[in-house]
Amino acid sequence: MSILSIKNLSKTYQSGSRKLTVLDEVNFDIQAGETLAIVGPSGSGKTTLLGLCAGLDSGSTGSVVLNGQALEKMNEDQRAFVRNKDVGFIFQNFQLLPTLTALENVMVPLELKKRKDARQKAQELLEKVGLGDRATHYPTQLSGGEQQRVSIARAFANEPKILFADEPTGNLDTETGEMIEKLIFDLNKEQGTTLVLVTHDLELAAKTQRIIHIKGGKIQEDVHA
Repeated sequence: MSILSIKNLSKTYQSGSRKLTVLDEVNFDIQAGETLAIVGPSGSGKTTLLGLCAGLDSGSTGSVVLNGQALEKMNEDQRAFVRNKDVGFIFQNFQLLPTLTALENVMVPLELKKRKDARQKAQELLEKVGLGDRATHYPTQLSGGEQQRVSIARAFANEPKILFADEPTGNLDTETGEMIEKLIFDLNKEQGTTLVLVTHDLELAAKTQRIIHIKGGKIQEDVHA
């Protein structure tokens, strides 16, 4: 069953009198439980595509159906509801809330779902990513690798059906990056989540079951491993 279905998706921006096409008639489906990498040069439209797939933005034309729900027919509040319910995110620059501790950052999606066991569940996830003893630390007191581990714990907190990762190892050294990759794939397998990641790292892309190559806003190649 498709968890994500993209049909004729385009995104254009008006720049003065010029029309800039960032994505041009993109089509693909992702099956539940699949792992997929989107690769391409800088400016190829891959991060834009990820944002549209996740309902962070709307396409100019075409449709995005996420877990059976057509995002283009929704307003921002409705899309936010779908994101909170079905989607997890890992960003290159971590995007942790600086005024919250590691534990509180992981609790945010759980509290949005009004989970009574938010604190306990968040603590368990921090233990899983090896940060059980850093729960009371603020983001500025953590290294880049530790911040990314907190953001992974937060991404998996609401048991998402689909996880989007945008250059998750882009700001990390090689050794830390490899540890983060392993963590993402291990948790993903354990929870049976669908994984879509944007990366320029072809070694990381090769660890997924399928690679979509994008260039100039168009899919050039869609390869199953």
